[in-house]
Amino acid sequence: MTVLAQTWRAHTQRVLPGTLVCATIALAATYLSEHYGGPQLLYALLIGLAFHFLSHSPSVMPGVAFCGRTVLRLGVALLGARITMTQIAALGWTTAVLVMVAVGSTVLFGLAMAKWLKRPADEGLLSGGAVAICGASAALAVASVLPQTKANERFTLLMVVGVTVLSTLAMVVYPFVLKLAGVSDVLAGVFLGGTIHDVAQVVAAGTMLGPAAGDVATVVKLFRVMLLMPVVILISLAYRHHAQGRAHVHFDVNSELPTERDRVPLVPNFLLAFVVLVLLATVGVIDKELAQLASNGSRWMLVTAIAAAGIKTSFEDLMKLGWQPVLMIVGETLFIAAVVLIGMNYV
Repeated sequence: MTVLAQTWRAHTQRVLPGTLVCATIALAATYLSEHYGGPQLLYALLIGLAFHFLSHSPSVMPGVAFCGRTVLRLGVALLGARITMTQIAALGWTTAVLVMVAVGSTVLFGLAMAKWLKRPADEGLLSGGAVAICGASAALAVASVLPQTKANERFTLLMVVGVTVLSTLAMVVYPFVLKLAGVSDVLAGVFLGGTIHDVAQVVAAGTMLGPAAGDVATVVKLFRVMLLMPVVILISLAYRHHAQGRAHVHFDVNSELPTERDRVPLVPNFLLAFVVLVLLATVGVIDKELAQLASNGSRWMLVTAIAAAGIKTSFEDLMKLGWQPVLMIVGETLFIAAVVLIGMNYV
């Protein structure tokens, strides 16, 4: 057996127990979501929190760390398979500009709220990115390029819960309000796709108003998902520069001590994979079936990753965050809704 094969075998044996635990939690969360309704990611998080006692197991934690970082990044990369440049072009330049302004201003608003509430800038970027782009998926993607500290892990979990709950409420309330206001299908789709956090909730909300609104909402939302790549790259570059100021160190996922080997790359590999998949989908190499397969795989990986995040965090840790993060995420949700609502006058 070659050295490489021995290394891979040893790594697999080390991460397998924890990976199986996270995968089992993901299966349980999927079953609950499909049979009793409710957000799949939220179930995975809550079940993971219930298994927090496993965080003290040396045989389980390597696999949990693997799911919380490597599997997470693979899941984010696969999001690119369902986006094409043709879909983006179909939006029209005014809608595209509106979405970009809404996303960028919401991230900046998150930073401003963090400063106002005297919270770390990390939290402003994380909450702003989650609300601005695609909810829990964006929260996990942004968190993956931030320093891997206990405080950031706790805040990420709170953001996942918050955006999931607010996205579900928006899915129910927004279509009802838009219908009462007599908003056209196209503008209703722009609003739903430009404001609701999670892709699944956008599709469901758009469908409530009819196929025309549903199609527009889905395309607008996918454009927001595409903006995940440049936003995370900018955040990664900012933290890479910060890390260079601290002798090129970063934080290991299993420890709060900086390590020399974990240097921050110029552009994370999973974001490069995201771009490649977008281009392949655009030229037709990835067909609809393959795109759906990638989308399902991405969802599974993100559910598995959030299960791992739940295992690493306790309810007591979450309660330490207080009321300020809740105010941040609610304020950012209202902010992006206001920006899109104003911008709809120019679409």
